[in-house]
Amino acid sequence: MQTPALTELDSRYLVHPVSNFRQHQEKGVKLLQSGDGAWLTAADGNTYLDAFAGLWCVNVGYGQQRVVDAAAKQMTQLPYATGYFGFGSEPAAILAEKLVSLTPSSLQHVYFSLGGSDAVDAAIRYITHYYNAIGKPTKKHIIALQRGYHGSSSTGAGITGLPAFHANFDLPLAHQHHISCPYLYRSNYESAQALIDASVAELETKVAEIGADNVAAFFCEPVIGSGGVIVPPKGWLKAIADTCKRLGILFLADEVITGFGRTGTMFACEHEGVEPDLMTIAKGLTSGYAPMGAVLMSDEIFSGIADGPNKAAVVGHGQTYSAHPVSAAVALEVIKIYEEGMLAHAQSVAPYFEAKLQACLSHPLVGDVRSLGLLGAIELVADKATKRPFPAALKLHETIADIAWQHKLIFRAFGDNILGFAPALCFTESDFDTLFERLQLTLNDVLALDVVKNEMQQES
Repeated sequence: MQTPALTELDSRYLVHPVSNFRQHQEKGVKLLQSGDGAWLTAADGNTYLDAFAGLWCVNVGYGQQRVVDAAAKQMTQLPYATGYFGFGSEPAAILAEKLVSLTPSSLQHVYFSLGGSDAVDAAIRYITHYYNAIGKPTKKHIIALQRGYHGSSSTGAGITGLPAFHANFDLPLAHQHHISCPYLYRSNYESAQALIDASVAELETKVAEIGADNVAAFFCEPVIGSGGVIVPPKGWLKAIADTCKRLGILFLADEVITGFGRTGTMFACEHEGVEPDLMTIAKGLTSGYAPMGAVLMSDEIFSGIADGPNKAAVVGHGQTYSAHPVSAAVALEVIKIYEEGMLAHAQSVAPYFEAKLQACLSHPLVGDVRSLGLLGAIELVADKATKRPFPAALKLHETIADIAWQHKLIFRAFGDNILGFAPALCFTESDFDTLFERLQLTLNDVLALDVVKNEMQQES
């Protein structure tokens, strides 16, 4: 089918995630046709460098034939197996054991979902069931971070700390709370330790306000992803995890984005030796080649649900495609690729990526850069000295994304003019050279815009 016809079908029938419905219909879709490594070919025949790994997920890059072969083999042998009624499959059982061996030692059991949002949703349900089962039914409140992202399910979106996921959805719910994001660049703290101390104090205060007997858990991403790729100061995650333990609330690490080599270790919790009570994963688990996510839990939570004094006859949570054998086979092959050298490669090129990001600080538009492993961001400002942002009414991020597309570069332009980068772990130094050459052209074009020049000339 020709591109104009496909564009018309998309505009007329397909609802896109996190979009302005009418605006998308007016602009039309950017149709993608094929991918190879870090590169995508669109329906217009042009090839684009994907510096965002799809949606933070295609960690091993496009066109990994061995992953396709693993899926095809499993589809031929057993394309589906339900997890209900005591049934299961070989790849799912092997993958569960593999994930327990890879993740922090506190995690001993795995429930498979279809992606990150429903992994978070499953975690919420299991937390609720756990406290009811062990006789602590008042522990229902959940605390998370402003700017944090924990999916867009009907419940999880309330734990997400981004206004776009609350507007017109009647969220957050009364038992969902948020504390300040550990955003050092936009804070008034003079040191990283001061910010860490303030975060701990704020969490303590929030728990005290709600009542420790009423707080179930604290959720956070080790690096805040969709909220602007905000890298907390080193030591923050451990301090927060220790605080949760001291206060008697569960600590959930949302590693949907940060897992599977994205930050330089297999999981970001490893950087500080954090042992969470629960962990959610997805994205890099299958490198986006098939839908799959998971929530891992401690044996204490599993046993509380299974053996608690108020245990239920059946734990009534499940999905038709949980532990899907094809997705599990894909995940096992993807993990082999990480372990056979791609994680080591990502670690070797991360300093080059970081150096290239740091060099961007010399550009007139760039106020801050930050990164951990192959996860990074550039924050654009109208005034470097005061950190004054560009007005949201300009919708500059949409213009930035369009200009980048013209330069055949794909990254994430957030609404507050933070540019997010999550290059595939297969990126080479040559790919990074191309990325930053095209990014420089993009930034220069943005700088030349009249609205940008006018804003930068205003006094703070």
